[in-house]
Amino acid sequence: MKTYQPKAGEINRGWVLVDAQGQILGRLATRVAMLLRGKGKPVFAPHLDVGDFVVVINAEKVAVTGRKLHQKEYYHHSQYPGGLKTTTLEKLLQEKPERVLEKAVRGMLPKNKLGNALFGKLKVYAGPTHPHAAQRPAPATVAR
Repeated sequence: MKTYQPKAGEINRGWVLVDAQGQILGRLATRVAMLLRGKGKPVFAPHLDVGDFVVVINAEKVAVTGRKLHQKEYYHHSQYPGGLKTTTLEKLLQEKPERVLEKAVRGMLPKNKLGNALFGKLKVYAGPTHPHAAQRPAPATVAR
């Protein structure tokens, strides 16, 4: 037996629409990361980009459990002494709700060039509208 390697012409990338309304943030992020990687496809290869494009709508209506809304913090540093900045999940959801889901999914993808390519196929929108109607994304069922 030889290990199957999908060729570039055999990879079919579709478009998937995911509604984040009422979904738990972490569970939604794992499902979106699996769709981006293509782990549910029979032609999956860990070193290739075989996943679908994913459009997520209603990112502002994502749910979190426990006290994460007030206690979870996101950090970034300006590279200057004392330049550590923190933002709570609640504030980030108010200002840039797309960024919350993007950060959650980005952390679940590989930390290399493949991860960057996969992350480029994720499109997140705060409201119910998106500009990708021409691609006719198929609605995905995300288990609750």
